[in-house]
Amino acid sequence: MDLRIARALPLGRPTRDAWRVAGLAAATIALGTLFIAILERTAAIPDASAVYLVAVVVVGSVGGTVAVGTAFAAFLVYDLLFTDPRFSLAISDTSELLNLVLVLIVAIAVGRLAALGRERAAEADRRAVEATGLFTISRLLATADGTEDVADQIVERLARDAALDRVWITLDGGAQERVLADTLSGPLPSSAIVTSLTRTPGDAPARWIRSHDAVGRGTEVARPGPTDDLYRIRIETGGTVFGSLWAVRTAGSGNPDAESTRLLSLGADQLALSLRRDRLRQEATSAEIARRSDALKSALLDSVSHDLRTPLASIRATAGNLADPAVTLSPDGVRQAAETIDAEAQRLDRLVRSVLDLSRIESGALQPDLEVFDLTALVEPSVARLRSNLGERAVAVDLDPELPLVRVDAVLFDAIVANLLDNVGDHTPPGTPVTITARRGGPGRLRLTIEDAGPGLRDADLERVFDKFQRGDRAGVGARRGMGIGLSIVRGMAERMAGTATARRSVLGGLAVDIDLEAAPEPPLDAAR
Repeated sequence: MDLRIARALPLGRPTRDAWRVAGLAAATIALGTLFIAILERTAAIPDASAVYLVAVVVVGSVGGTVAVGTAFAAFLVYDLLFTDPRFSLAISDTSELLNLVLVLIVAIAVGRLAALGRERAAEADRRAVEATGLFTISRLLATADGTEDVADQIVERLARDAALDRVWITLDGGAQERVLADTLSGPLPSSAIVTSLTRTPGDAPARWIRSHDAVGRGTEVARPGPTDDLYRIRIETGGTVFGSLWAVRTAGSGNPDAESTRLLSLGADQLALSLRRDRLRQEATSAEIARRSDALKSALLDSVSHDLRTPLASIRATAGNLADPAVTLSPDGVRQAAETIDAEAQRLDRLVRSVLDLSRIESGALQPDLEVFDLTALVEPSVARLRSNLGERAVAVDLDPELPLVRVDAVLFDAIVANLLDNVGDHTPPGTPVTITARRGGPGRLRLTIEDAGPGLRDADLERVFDKFQRGDRAGVGARRGMGIGLSIVRGMAERMAGTATARRSVLGGLAVDIDLEAAPEPPLDAAR
């Protein structure tokens, strides 16, 4: 019989099992008696009492220590039916008495050995159930992302293996407890008397102690039935209480046995360790988020303060010269000063717009308005408008005239081209050639490439060139290195338009940035005609 089923039997079942074992003992003795009678009368065997050993072994393998009683019953039956005088406990032949006593001793020994074997097998089965349950709980907790993901499976396993009617887990939340998992639905049982598991130091076994306790704090509760006993095991480790493991068991069935108690106790300990791990992981995640946030704020403050001070200093110096009556400027000098102020103001405007764009991308507030455009009609006006920012750099635009239309947001696309060209202007020496090409990419894609013949980047920098505040070290470049967010904005805007941005070494020797965008569906041939 399966051990878990046997442990889950109702209270009246052990009595029926006892009667069943008694019936088995009577049946085996009866069969043994019949077989002995046949052997002694037909086969002329003077003493066949050893046949009862078979009955004792059969009963011992099923009923345990009942086999000892079976041995005594067999002794009495043989004495009454097969020894002289018949139907009397007296034995006239001393040799028969000796043989019968020896058979009784052997039967008791065999019965006891059979009973021990059965008890050890049952103990091994109980240990196997306990070990399997603990292994399952440990494996679930070890492989899950969080305790809450496997809590339902754990309470189901505990209820089945410990023969409990209902099991649930509550987490301590101060004034209100939260139910993490429950094998049943509906209000939780509540009782003024709770049987709690008290752990003792050392190797001493834990004990169940009944006490008055307030149950159901902050949760919807129901009165327990008259046949319910309420049990609680605290989920705690390292002096921290995380909650409780609760169980309901039919009243009168007694406290959980030693194996069930160990399973519940160790299960609560495993839950405590897992909940502690979840808390430590959450604290570590919060600390890492705070650290990265502080690092981001520091980098942003450093970049903004540096890059804002430079144009502001230039504007103030130029404006000071204009306002100083001691400085005499020619009309060309005044016009040059005004152009300097305008250029630096434009630079400030680009810095502020870049920070705002990055903020919109990071917060998810950037929502593109995708429309169908001719790529040439987008690229050429942007290049013409930004041409003055490139100084003496030669710009070659090579767009395939057979390209299909592209689905983009015109404002975001212009910002992508502007950031890439500003990146070239800030990070390449004067006179560096720049090439802008557009070709077909993968299926349904167009690829816009902006590359230069500048000093380029190291392979290690190429892998993180789109990260925020990444400014590669370039030989021959002055102090105007930028904030390091231009390419982050390029990638963010491209992704918002269902595109991608990748960096590689240019065939010109510098940096090449590929922008893959979605091509508009081409009309069917019949419609085109």
